[in-house]
Amino acid sequence: MKPSSSNGFVRLYKASIYSWQGFVAAFRHEQAFRLELYLLILIVPAVFYLTDSNLERALMIGSWLLVMTIELINSAIEAVVDRFGGEQHELSGRAKDIGSAAVFIALVIVAVVWAGALLP
Repeated sequence: MKPSSSNGFVRLYKASIYSWQGFVAAFRHEQAFRLELYLLILIVPAVFYLTDSNLERALMIGSWLLVMTIELINSAIEAVVDRFGGEQHELSGRAKDIGSAAVFIALVIVAVVWAGALLP
């Protein structure tokens, strides 16, 4: 795509459309992202029931949104690796494994935040 000479609002609008297309693609093609989105729908009301602190609510929901963000990045890495190399390659496997490890670390962050907010 060629560089845009559009003003800030047009660029923001176009960026929003591309972001929405990314969400739709992730929802259609990535089972893990769908599961995380469904869990978010359950988590948000649960957070409001489980705690009275706005800071704790923000941290609990934000930590889950971090998981979803890293899942999107991991899915993008996997798509690029799959696009450019169908054959087995050590670096391709490493890239996918590292992306998966990033998602795992984000899930550990969720566990730490939720434990800190909910345990006495």
